[in-house]
Amino acid sequence: KLLYHLEEEEKMPDGMCIDAEGKLWVACIDGGRVIRIDPETGKRIQTVRLPTPRITSCCFGGKDYSEMYVTSAYDGLDEATLAKEPHAGEIFKVTGLGVKGIPQNFYAA
Repeated sequence: KLLYHLEEEEKMPDGMCIDAEGKLWVACIDGGRVIRIDPETGKRIQTVRLPTPRITSCCFGGKDYSEMYVTSAYDGLDEATLAKEPHAGEIFKVTGLGVKGIPQNFYAA
């Protein structure tokens, strides 16, 4: 079932996570953002823009899971592009989203 059709500026989906409200967060590689999607309606309900385009994944963490950690990539970028994208390859902490994540599940080996 198609859940959401990415807009042209959102580029391509990469890593994802779910928040405590059951909403889907999707890292948009080459789109410079993480978007929050309501899986019931199929609508984008929040966008977090980041200072580099190659956003690869997202997850919630921190003491109460109110912080989002977002990874980015720098592989495949030439020196000229890296000079224009000094934040490529960094990990970002996003706060103030108004939503929390859920603890991870641990499984016995």
